[in-house]
Amino acid sequence: MIAIKKVTIKDVARQANVSISTVSNALNDINVLHPDTKAHILKVAKDLNYIPNLHGKNLKAKNTKTLGLFLRSIKGPYYGTLVDSIANECEKYGYDLSVFITKNESATINNIMGRKVDGAILLNEWLTEDNLDLLENSMIPLVFLDREKIGKYISSVVFSSYKGGEMVARHLLQLGHKKIGYIHGVEDQYDDKERFRGFQNTLEKAGLSVDENNCLYGLFEEETTFNEVKQFIRSGKELPDAFFAANDLSAIGCIKALQSEGYAVPQDITVIGFDDIELSAYFNNGITTVRNPIVKQGVKAVERLLNMITNKDTGKLDKLDGELIIRNSCSSNRRLTSHS
Repeated sequence: MIAIKKVTIKDVARQANVSISTVSNALNDINVLHPDTKAHILKVAKDLNYIPNLHGKNLKAKNTKTLGLFLRSIKGPYYGTLVDSIANECEKYGYDLSVFITKNESATINNIMGRKVDGAILLNEWLTEDNLDLLENSMIPLVFLDREKIGKYISSVVFSSYKGGEMVARHLLQLGHKKIGYIHGVEDQYDDKERFRGFQNTLEKAGLSVDENNCLYGLFEEETTFNEVKQFIRSGKELPDAFFAANDLSAIGCIKALQSEGYAVPQDITVIGFDDIELSAYFNNGITTVRNPIVKQGVKAVERLLNMITNKDTGKLDKLDGELIIRNSCSSNRRLTSHS
């Protein structure tokens, strides 16, 4: 077997033509360097496939008693509920929680592999496969909330979004809706893809299809969805019988846009959401939605992470089922004749 020499911080410094301390500052995101210098060092480190030394000063204490939560955003009710759930569970077991809101892959990798936390919970669908492999090989306990990935030190706690999409489609079909639009969330995100896949497959089994012309992109945001739906209406296109929005904020934006253009929900068109955020029970006399167990997701994520940290268990996949909550934003299709 040929021994492969491990790349060290000295190798990075030599290749980048800077000092070791300068490399350390760049890798640890200490804001004392010129941006160009920092970018150059990070590129060299990536090109050399440098992995931070896990046996350095950060390991002098056997653990930090801190868990990391890496998010791309905290905008919206889902994130608030999730963070509260995780923080409460950490406190219960005597751990601190550090929340990192970033889309910077290098910062995420360095904070995890630099042992600033004992383990991490990640909701960052933008992480590349190369960096996922790097994290997996580091043997640091991780829990993903946005993808199905399992290993000795990797767990996933995700919603059964596919089943949720099936539930929505079946409910709309039972109400007689045949021409149904879909409002996507963030492109290529696990939850959005799975919700749409379950929805689409169920319609296809019923002999129907999803018309791409009736698919909008609301980015899981109320304002973006409002603008998308308003633009759709003003384009002169015929409205579908119903809109299925990938989350409740998008459903709210959709309803506001429809009402601003003179349409009544559900008298003229049905709208259904996903997640069952608190506001969905009250907005427009209640939005039909799929209730996701967000608090349970946070609790289960901490449980899985601590079990791996303490070597009580290896990685597992948990899929949490949702529940269809029927309220007043859906009605039977009164326009079957015009759409037949």
